[in-house]
Amino acid sequence: MPTVPNRELQTFPNPNPERDYEIAFEAPEFTCLCPMTGQPDFATIRIRYVPDAKCVELKSLKLYLWSYRDEGTFHEAVTNRIANDLVAALEPRYLYVEGDFFVRGGIKTVVKVEHRKA
Repeated sequence: MPTVPNRELQTFPNPNPERDYEIAFEAPEFTCLCPMTGQPDFATIRIRYVPDAKCVELKSLKLYLWSYRDEGTFHEAVTNRIANDLVAALEPRYLYVEGDFFVRGGIKTVVKVEHRKA
C-alpha cells in the first residue's frame, strides 16, 4: 500500500523522561505553494525539541511535512502551524522550528519559532 501525506502526528513514550535531552530533525525537501502566485516554495525545515512525556514518530513527521506540498501558505503561517501542531502533539519542554526558505523574487526568508513549557 502506498504511503500518502497526512496531518496526523504519531508519538511514542519518551524512553528517558527523567532527563533533558535534545532531538533534532532537518527536512531539506519541504515544499508548499505561494498563496499569491501558486508557484512552489522550497525550504529546509529544522526542528529541535526537548521531549517531556512523548516523542514524535519519524514516518508520521515525514508524512505530515509532505502534506503541505499542495497547500498555499505564507512562510510565517506554515512555520508557526508546524510548531503549533508539534506542541499540541508532544507538549515538549522546549521546541524550536525554523523555516529556511529558498530565495524567491530576490528575497530569502527565515522564520524561527520557539516554545517553552510554562
